[in-house]
Amino acid sequence: MIGIKLGLLLVFCALVMSSVQPRYQLSSRIDTGVRFILDTDGSEGAGYRIVRNDRTVFESTLGHLAPFTSAIDRGDNRAVLMSGLEQIVFEILEDSPEIFLLRVSRKSISSENTITDCMSLGRNSLNWYGGPEQFYQYWPVQRLTLSNYSYVTKEADSTAIVERYWVNSEGAFIFLSDKTPLFVDQNSMKDDHLCFIAHQRLPYNPRVPTFDFEYTIGVASDARTAHMEAINRFLGKPSGIPDPLMATRPIWSTWARYKKDIDETVVMRFANEIVDREFPNSQFEIDDDWEICYGALEFRTSKFPNIRNTVQQLKNMGFRVTLWIHPFINKGCEPYYTTAKDNGYLVQDHSGNTDTKWWNSAEDEAAYIDFTNPEAAAWYTGRLRNLLEVTGIDSFKFDAGETSWHPEDPMFDIPLEDQYPQKITQDFVRTVTEFGPIVEVRTGFRDQKYNVYMRMLDLYSTWSWFNGLPTLIPTLLQFNMNGYPFVLPDMIGGNGYGSDVPDRELFVRWLQATVFMPTLQFSFVPWDFEDGDGINVVEVCRNFVKLHEDYADTIIQRFERAVSYGEPVNPPVWWLDPRDKTAQTVSDAFLLGEDILAAPVVKQGQRFRNIYLPVGRWQDGNNGSIYQGPRWLDNYPAPLSILPYFIRLP
Repeated sequence: MIGIKLGLLLVFCALVMSSVQPRYQLSSRIDTGVRFILDTDGSEGAGYRIVRNDRTVFESTLGHLAPFTSAIDRGDNRAVLMSGLEQIVFEILEDSPEIFLLRVSRKSISSENTITDCMSLGRNSLNWYGGPEQFYQYWPVQRLTLSNYSYVTKEADSTAIVERYWVNSEGAFIFLSDKTPLFVDQNSMKDDHLCFIAHQRLPYNPRVPTFDFEYTIGVASDARTAHMEAINRFLGKPSGIPDPLMATRPIWSTWARYKKDIDETVVMRFANEIVDREFPNSQFEIDDDWEICYGALEFRTSKFPNIRNTVQQLKNMGFRVTLWIHPFINKGCEPYYTTAKDNGYLVQDHSGNTDTKWWNSAEDEAAYIDFTNPEAAAWYTGRLRNLLEVTGIDSFKFDAGETSWHPEDPMFDIPLEDQYPQKITQDFVRTVTEFGPIVEVRTGFRDQKYNVYMRMLDLYSTWSWFNGLPTLIPTLLQFNMNGYPFVLPDMIGGNGYGSDVPDRELFVRWLQATVFMPTLQFSFVPWDFEDGDGINVVEVCRNFVKLHEDYADTIIQRFERAVSYGEPVNPPVWWLDPRDKTAQTVSDAFLLGEDILAAPVVKQGQRFRNIYLPVGRWQDGNNGSIYQGPRWLDNYPAPLSILPYFIRLP
């Protein structure tokens, strides 16, 4: 428990010379066990710790521009550490039974300077959660290595989610300011440390003369309590639930199975296959290469002679229809490219250049809509609304939106003080979410408030920790712990890039892994695979689709709790007992709410697996056996037809 009163006991020692090692301490007047301790020798630097009952729960060094010369008492809950070039302000924002909040801030630092604070990861004593979406999506995240990494949404490494938030197993979190020009270095510059580097250089706007380096540290009784405080105070929670039908029945996409080789014939044949095999659907999704040119937002009649008629045929078969959309215009896509360029609707650099590249263009042969310009955003959405009206299509799957697609050193249509890179991501997401709860997006920065699905970036059709099936569950947990509970997992079986296409085992295991996630998304289909391993693939997959639908009401109830309370839909296993050291490191199982535990097989060839059950009484969803947790179930039998899952009993 942290104290009830805001009053703090201040112990202060003035800095007289660099050889003296003073200690500065803030703690509650009531014996709550939480203390902030700052140590400095003046010349070499400073470090601080936050302890609870004499156990360190957060520890960091403080970068500085010159030797510290003095520390100034500014009251019971605020103090300042001074050097000749800067001051660091420590301020207690709250000291309550629920949370201890400390803000560390430096204001108006010259953009010529670089400041680095390095947070200890605690080696084997702490586990950490949060941080960026990545190819190597480890869980917990302290194994990740990043080197002087620009902390913005970008294509590289699947870095589409970059919330400035980390929480540890002792119930301490750090949340960094949106506008700090932030780079991170984890386990590279300094082993077992996550360093926060503030420097006003690209991809941040180097013309901004000064910057602030500010963050808040919170300490609560445990990781779950700390995370919920962070949700309610910093990250935010959704304003409403996304489309319930997408949480109930599968999405069917053309992408992985056909890539760009789609036309009316392919689409109708695919739809008939789904209907003939009596699989349910939430919608049919037409993916890439339907436009007359990229950015036209008009169907190519050589592929779709009468798209409105095609859409109506799909609707007559019971499908809603959605369409893949991007925010680019390729050169030569006229008159759209010239119209956008002449009206200032494209992101340009400070020389007026709008040239960029994306995966469907050559170098310098495309441009990116400037969503920071309200007129450009309105032009884009107006054309999309016309597309819906002309075709009868229901909604959109929005791709891209990260900061890395525009020209280097962009010039946004916003005041200089607001020109941080993630602004275009925020404005893109805000713009496209106007199309309602069926929408899916794939990137976000402080965008937890929207009632749309957040899609994982493309996963590979492999068993590898490099963006393959083993990263599916950690990515699900990563999204939830960054405040995005409405997760749209990637397509079942992965995207099938190059020669890596799923086989029967990978496909079935992938489907099993998504059963208790918010949505199912097919492109490769069960009837692509021959029967074997003692199973009829179509029948087994149909059963798992039915199992997902059986728990759809539970999923939607968790959506509603996310809106009301900010709770994750799919929490990590440790959520039920945040102090459980074993549960803290489980990366191949997850919860649906607090009463379902899914433990899918994500290793090739595995037919038995060890399963950790946390605290509670658990009933086996396959055979009805009852177990008392916490405990391990060793060598649980999991042939290809079995998804291990457990239901927590009252």
